[in-house]
Amino acid sequence: MSQRILRHLMLLAFVAAFIGQLCAVKASDTRPADQTPAANDPNKAFFPNPNNIPFILPANIPWEGRAEHEQHYNVMGDPSKPGPYIQILKWWPGNFSKPHFHAKQRYITVLSGTWWVSSSTHYDPDKTYPLSAGTLVQDNANTVHWDGAKAGGEPAVLEIVGEGPAPNVNVDEDGKPISKTY
Repeated sequence: MSQRILRHLMLLAFVAAFIGQLCAVKASDTRPADQTPAANDPNKAFFPNPNNIPFILPANIPWEGRAEHEQHYNVMGDPSKPGPYIQILKWWPGNFSKPHFHAKQRYITVLSGTWWVSSSTHYDPDKTYPLSAGTLVQDNANTVHWDGAKAGGEPAVLEIVGEGPAPNVNVDEDGKPISKTY
């Protein structure tokens, strides 16, 4: 299957699963009190019916992982299980992965902040390249890379689309796999 067709199928799967996932949740569960317009909100009349347009505001994303380090939210699927997945990943400033690779191709969009990347097997955050919000990335299978967010900046938020399972395979400075995966 061509990479272009795979990307389109994954995007369609994302849209269908995202809508299905949000619609499966009761409207009251998808709209916490702080997402309900205030009585004096001039836009209250335009508030969308949560049965028609379910949404989660950024402040209400149920992040998992270590706060102030790396967090994720699985929009669809699970990268640790077989099948397509879409994950939102947040790198907090001053945190990076170590050199690693994935056995399957992934597609990444930088949603906000600056994502710093390297394709070196040598870990040195001062030798990374900045990718700003809006950047589209193809994370090629079995190619070494590592990434994160530099200290002093804002978090880097990414959307990752791929096919699971997709563990990180850490490598040494010669690019050889280290037994531990995560």
